Amino acid sequence: MKLDRRQILKGLGLGAGALSVRSVAADSSSASGFTHGVASGDPLADRVIIWSRYVPATGSDRVDNIIWQVAYDRSFGDLAASGVTQTSAERDFTIKVDATGLKPGRRFFYRFVVNGQRSDIGSTKTLPRGAVGQFRMGVASCSNYPQGYFHAYDDIAKSDLDVVLHLGDYLYEYARGRYVNPIAEETLGRAVSPVNEIVSLADYRERYAVYRSDRDLQAAHAAHPWICVWDDHELTNNTWKEGAENHNEGEGDFDERIAIARKVYHEWMPIRTAAQTDQAPIYRAFEIGQLADLIMLDTRLHGRDEQFIYQRDLEKFGGVEAFVKEQLMNPERTILGADQENWLGSQLAASHDRGSVWQVIGQQVLMGKLTTPLIPQETIDKMELPERYSKRLEGLQQIAEAKLPMNLDAWDGYPACRERIHGLFTQFAKNPVVLAGDTHNAWAFNMRNGAGDAVGVEIGTPGITSPGMEAYLPAPPKMMREALLSSSAELHDLDTSRRGWTVVEFTPEQVTSTWRFVSTILESQYSVAESTPIVCKAGERSFS
Repeated sequence: MKLDRRQILKGLGLGAGALSVRSVAADSSSASGFTHGVASGDPLADRVIIWSRYVPATGSDRVDNIIWQVAYDRSFGDLAASGVTQTSAERDFTIKVDATGLKPGRRFFYRFVVNGQRSDIGSTKTLPRGAVGQFRMGVASCSNYPQGYFHAYDDIAKSDLDVVLHLGDYLYEYARGRYVNPIAEETLGRAVSPVNEIVSLADYRERYAVYRSDRDLQAAHAAHPWICVWDDHELTNNTWKEGAENHNEGEGDFDERIAIARKVYHEWMPIRTAAQTDQAPIYRAFEIGQLADLIMLDTRLHGRDEQFIYQRDLEKFGGVEAFVKEQLMNPERTILGADQENWLGSQLAASHDRGSVWQVIGQQVLMGKLTTPLIPQETIDKMELPERYSKRLEGLQQIAEAKLPMNLDAWDGYPACRERIHGLFTQFAKNPVVLAGDTHNAWAFNMRNGAGDAVGVEIGTPGITSPGMEAYLPAPPKMMREALLSSSAELHDLDTSRRGWTVVEFTPEQVTSTWRFVSTILESQYSVAESTPIVCKAGERSFS
């Protein structure tokens, strides 16, 4: 949640664990060979992107005759596809191949070979065609390297999944020492490089290399195909289409910085890059047989109008009433852009026409309505919080008394656009399911339109390591849960204090969502606690 991201927050690590796993970074001192594992992504029924990185020992700026292989078996005795490709310093020696001619709904193994040297072996899967009885997605977001171990990625790697959706904040752009857990950075050795905030082409590449040196992240990539979108930190904090909170004139031209960030994202992520360029829109769609359509949106960059900020804009626009009526409810305001809104409508209409059961919207920020809870002053006083936290709570109470949203960086800051999208859900979608990241906490909403009609459900995934509401507002989690459920009519379930990821399982009859929380991100041993599954049956548009 974009609530004062400039605070240096300490993550909370609670030791305990039946499952003992050592989460360590790969040895990144080797400057040559296959340096960062393998990955796959953007699967279709007949193809999938496969990825690796090979740095030549000779100092050459080009590597030719890279053999790639996709097989039905791990021993590569039964090849499904193969070929030869190349890479160069121009794309940071990353290798990306669109392996085509594959059979639908099948598990494959893949690898790369250079002069007899073999990469790790990855496992991937194509999307199914026709009738599909079950499909399991892992949903992740917000993995901040200097906040702690990536145990959640280790758990993802070991889980039975058809695909992983990463909904943004795959990495963070900040300088060393900013927005970190000091234990993770200083004791666990999870300091980032370069030491400065990343701005240049070399900076962004170096930061990806640090993140991808993590063994758990490598394992999660190697185990499953990924479908990814960026949020703001792959670019810079609180980005919108023409600027960002964390970009100033001393950091050069904004558009140039975004072009660099997009280029490096396409280099390092297993995403299909349209027409051999890295500047195409990132929103795109996937057919999961007759079971579901997965529609990935860009709510961060493509068409987003600038975010409102309470402390700046309430006074600027004449107080609460004028701000809400004339600014927040402005019918022209958009988080998508008109072209992406129209594209979403066409995708939903196509899903309806082909008889898909579920319409799954993968995007970055919460769509459900989250109203600021009113916490009585006497309750704040009894908590005996440090002054900065008590003042923060007191400031929020002014917003709560006006029944305003908590987070204007989310869809709550673009209510007219959200109402238009709810209209599309009502008109075209049989069973809409929205997936969101960004907040670092777990959420489930029964979404309703302005008339109060049920339009669909939303699942927000907890962060891999980034601290959540428990760090921004260190009130007892039980109290925050009760306060938020009381203030927000659409809110069905939540967890405000734990890190992890989400399993979402689709069948023709229902969708089931389960959060998987890791016990710690600051100790090498960890265990996993599963939430009680929540279920939305087909046709109901609400969790049971």
